[in-house]
Amino acid sequence: MRMLVAVVVVAALAGCGVETASTAATAASLKKQELQEGQRTMQRAQQKIDGAMQQMQERAANADK
Repeated sequence: MRMLVAVVVVAALAGCGVETASTAATAASLKKQELQEGQRTMQRAQQKIDGAMQQMQERAANADK
C-alpha cells in the first residue's frame, strides 16, 4: 500500500514538473515573438526617420539653388 501511494505521489509530482516546464517554454516563446516584433517596429521607424532626413537634405540642397 505504501508503495502504491509513493508511486502515485511521484507520478503526480513528475506531471507538475512537465506542466511547469511546458508553461515556461510557452512564455519564453511569447517573449521571443514580442522581442522580434519590437525589433521590426524599430527598424521600420528607423527607415522612416532616414527617409525624412534624406528628404530634408534634398530640400535644403534644392533651396540653395
